[in-house]
Amino acid sequence: MNAGRRKMNTKILCMSALALSLATSAAMASSAKGTSALDDPQKMAPFFTDAGMKTMRSGDEFKKAWLAMTEEDRTSVKKDCGDETSAKQHDNFCKMTKELGGAN
Repeated sequence: MNAGRRKMNTKILCMSALALSLATSAAMASSAKGTSALDDPQKMAPFFTDAGMKTMRSGDEFKKAWLAMTEEDRTSVKKDCGDETSAKQHDNFCKMTKELGGAN
């Protein structure tokens, strides 16, 4: 009986270690991934007329804000707009960037 109990304790210990490993991996992956450039208020504010970022600027103003971004930021935004989930969340914005040649 003592051997059976030891075997069960070993299984529980291994399962606990596995669960902890999986939870830690998921947490590290999400922190390494970071947030989308499309969710960064500092990057997105120039494209909207209001603080709540609900009303987009007109075509010419949008283009001016787009060209004022660094190439690195534009690349990041284009990449995020290429992601189906992000593109749906920021549908109108991504459509405008694609019209400006930002299609991936």
